[in-house]
Amino acid sequence: QVQLEESGGGLVQAGGSLRLSCAASGGTFGPYAVAWFRQRPGKDREFVAGISGRISGYEDSTYYADSTRFTVSRDNAENMVNLQIDSLRPADTAVYFCAYGPHGSIAVPEYDSWGQGTQVTVSS
Repeated sequence: QVQLEESGGGLVQAGGSLRLSCAASGGTFGPYAVAWFRQRPGKDREFVAGISGRISGYEDSTYYADSTRFTVSRDNAENMVNLQIDSLRPADTAVYFCAYGPHGSIAVPEYDSWGQGTQVTVSS
């Protein structure tokens, strides 16, 4: 089973950028979709961005909750999926999770494997 580990979180000032990474071990990302979710304090986990896998027939097709500030990409050589976040806002403060599953969905239950998350804190 693919295991996931997020990295790249931290404390950043509003207006700055961060690049989060999701590394896979025990397998490759190729067949399935990889999505990023976040959980803000006191809120439910919510979809941020995703990239589809080969099984969908639309490999590397991306989908977003907000495409203006978020960019998701796949690095097959490194077996990683990255999330670039630009123009960060205090409201982006959250734990960011990557998830892996067969369907390019925005729904939490559709994903089988999850990482432990990486904290992003944006100061005003």
